[in-house]
Amino acid sequence: MGTTLNPHSEAGEGAKHGSNGSNGSGGSPASIQDLLTEKANDATRGLDTRSALEIARIINQEDHKVAAAVRKAIPEIALVIDMVAHSLREGGRLIYIGAGSSGRLAALDACEIPAYFSTSPQTVQYIMAGGPKALASPVEVNEDSEELGKRDIARRRPSRKDVVIGLSASGRTPYVVSAVAYARTLGARTACITCNPSTPLGDAVETAIIAEVGPEVVSGSTRLKAATAQKMITNMITTGAMTRLGYVYENLMVNVHMHNSKLIERGIGILMRACGVERDKAVEVIKSAGRSVPVALVMLKAGVDKPEAVRRLARAEGNVRRAIEDSVMEI
Repeated sequence: MGTTLNPHSEAGEGAKHGSNGSNGSGGSPASIQDLLTEKANDATRGLDTRSALEIARIINQEDHKVAAAVRKAIPEIALVIDMVAHSLREGGRLIYIGAGSSGRLAALDACEIPAYFSTSPQTVQYIMAGGPKALASPVEVNEDSEELGKRDIARRRPSRKDVVIGLSASGRTPYVVSAVAYARTLGARTACITCNPSTPLGDAVETAIIAEVGPEVVSGSTRLKAATAQKMITNMITTGAMTRLGYVYENLMVNVHMHNSKLIERGIGILMRACGVERDKAVEVIKSAGRSVPVALVMLKAGVDKPEAVRRLARAEGNVRRAIEDSVMEI
């Protein structure tokens, strides 16, 4: 496949829309140079003449702007958290899709969820333009292909149960836009994480999350502020959804699997903190619970034996608080 110069493709790897995906700013930028993430940053002019200390301070100052940009997108982020929680509760999946830095961030979030929340690897998935090899070696030409984007998402057979989230700092990556657009035609819920307003990706989804971080420290290098914003937002979406599902109790990661010494100690500490028991008691109950922190927690908090704790957790679909209270709560 030859490389073509496409004015709508990414240079490095946003859209200001409401939850219905409508365009509120009067059309997409005419060229990639018009994107906020591609513009020159007046605050970093002469960067190449600065000392290491000055460079670090400048980057840090620019990074301070990221949290403020993400804060403005919290209403849309909250919508997507509930969208994902509902989907996973109904047996659906969260499928991220991205290219370049955005795809690598999607992969990072998807890969970490099983370890932290004991979910199946199928629950949160990622699709990377160029495949897994692109995580380490750039194959950026793939991001220009609408056909490959549609093909790759079609292989996952997205349905009405699933949520598909496209990540693209520019909001213009053809691979990502075509993938989420196709998933939406199949009935999947769709969202995106971008750093520019009024983009094709924002138009293609139900809910667009836009973190307008502005020009990068190095113009167009969206592995910097844009990537930081995307990482913050993916953290919020999956942590929020898992919390809504009850895989967090208070602020404790109670669904942790104790596969090594560090995780065993973490599980014991969680039980001690949540139930106010001594270490010996925590160890005893965790052992009797089959090394399951959620089962042990329900046993101690509800004063029940292991079979009853297991029954309650099954009835509560893994929601620890609901299992302790033996109640039903709709999301």
